[in-house]
Amino acid sequence: MAAPPARARADHDYLIKLLLIGDSAYYRGAMGILLVYDVTDESSFNNIRNWIRNIEQHASDNVNKILVGNKADMDESKRAVPTSKGQALADEYGIKFFETSAKTNLNVEEVFFSIARDIKQRLANTDSKTEAQTIKINQADQGGATQAAQKSACCGS
Repeated sequence: MAAPPARARADHDYLIKLLLIGDSAYYRGAMGILLVYDVTDESSFNNIRNWIRNIEQHASDNVNKILVGNKADMDESKRAVPTSKGQALADEYGIKFFETSAKTNLNVEEVFFSIARDIKQRLANTDSKTEAQTIKINQADQGGATQAAQKSACCGS
């Protein structure tokens, strides 16, 4: 398959940047964020810290994040960011790390399934914590509370 014309690539890159930059409202409802950099472009890797700061300022505290180094299919001579450097950054922030290739489909599904599982697990944990803290009324196991309420009835027996 032939590469798209330079103008089309430039338009595509612009749209991607526009979608990624957005504003604080973009982050507000996010449940998971993939932080993607190009392993052949060190400046894209260096921008990850800025993205994380932005996420910390605008997204919910418990949003799931995964660091993704893309273009893992490229020849080692073209690689600007070693795998170990990506892993070290992910470890620093306590997030998962994958290297992918959109071209060869290396680890692409794995990244999406991983963040989906993490979000599902976080939501399940949040739901169970919320349920445990909920006060339930009219349950048969209230025991003494029901008897005390009956004895203190105002105009009755």
